[in-house]
Amino acid sequence: MIPLNIKKLAEILNVGTDLCVCPNTKISSVCIDSRKISPGCVFFAIKGANHDGHDYVNSAFENGAVCAVVQKKIDSDKPVLLVDDTIEALGELARYVRNNSSYKVIAITGSAGKTTTKNIISHILKSHFKCFSSPKSYNNNIGVPLTILEAPADSQILISELGSNHIGEIRPLAEIIGPDIAVITTICPAHLEGFGDLDAIIKEKVSITAGLHPGGKFFINGSIKKLVDYCRNQKIKFEAFEMPQNIKLSGDKSTFVVDNVTVTLPLIGRANVENVAAAWAVCKSLGLSASQFAQSVASIKPVDMRLEPLKFGKGTVLADCYNANPGSMENALETLALLAAGEKKRAVFIFGKMGELGSQSERLHAQLGEKIAQHKIPVLLTTKGDCTLAVKTAEKSADYDISAGIFENTSQLCDNLHKFIKPDDIILVKASRNERFEAVIDRLKTLLSDNNKKI
Repeated sequence: MIPLNIKKLAEILNVGTDLCVCPNTKISSVCIDSRKISPGCVFFAIKGANHDGHDYVNSAFENGAVCAVVQKKIDSDKPVLLVDDTIEALGELARYVRNNSSYKVIAITGSAGKTTTKNIISHILKSHFKCFSSPKSYNNNIGVPLTILEAPADSQILISELGSNHIGEIRPLAEIIGPDIAVITTICPAHLEGFGDLDAIIKEKVSITAGLHPGGKFFINGSIKKLVDYCRNQKIKFEAFEMPQNIKLSGDKSTFVVDNVTVTLPLIGRANVENVAAAWAVCKSLGLSASQFAQSVASIKPVDMRLEPLKFGKGTVLADCYNANPGSMENALETLALLAAGEKKRAVFIFGKMGELGSQSERLHAQLGEKIAQHKIPVLLTTKGDCTLAVKTAEKSADYDISAGIFENTSQLCDNLHKFIKPDDIILVKASRNERFEAVIDRLKTLLSDNNKKI
């Protein structure tokens, strides 16, 4: 972070500069967790759903904080800045730091693939630039400012993802982070509870351009006609990236060609090829050659809980428990079918509800059932609710036998895994984040271990 002192922080947050305590004390970092305070840190007291940072201001000072930013009065003899809203104040500080930093910003949004694309771009560019990327999925009105504030002052490129599940969230994030390069990975039905329809999703994602710096580049997925048409109708300048040539998908990798160079991607699934296509557009714009790109792509590692292949005994588990929407479900099913066919093993699909689909949830879960049948997945395990409709639709659509288990909850599903799973199955576990299907992964790890006698 660029050098600041408490007096300057007060000016940025518009709370006055007449501080009676240590106005020239230097600030080295920003933190919202009192347990992670480092010397010279300023603590922002954030009120969340489960915890209120104001309860930990004194602890923050005890741990070495030099200043606290609060939105209600705190009894302390330490430097405390009172603002109307600490989250907005965090954003204002981040905006100031970004505007006074020399690095280029790459901002990524989309219905899926944001984190993976961010990690791919970061992995490739770090061999050529001093890069900083947002830790984990820091993509909201707290995470994006923290990404800016945690970036080393000598960074040349900062990479962040911008997320949204309601209309109006992307624009303010884009205006804070001010991208030089903006990317939309893909558009598909997601968070429909907050958006309503695909048109609203497109409008929301394209609002990333509100913060685009003059002369900046805007890359969009050229295979999504509605997205391309919207940008053209709105007279928004963009560059479309396309899927690469000669794509070959297999159980452990994909190969394809960019600019006459063969690229081997050690990530499974067609969606990851799409993510790499977005990454290639960005990297090419920054001067990388196709050969440099291919060399870096070859050593990419999977992202945790996003089609992450795990080997338990003789079985293989595709762990994809971070998120689930119709587009990511279809990609995961195709990957499962390819992997099972390639290894000549049985495919098992353990899935939970796709969340935040609003009034379209039943229809989209029924469509999921049709996709299951198309890919001829023989074993289905899930929980009651809309997922029941997916199973029933699959059974009705299939021209083969399906073995299915529908359970009251995740716990009951876990307790019955041993009745359905075989030692060498290929198992896809996928659900939205709030379904907490990590418990299924943990149970499968135990169940598939070589010494387990239940199978």
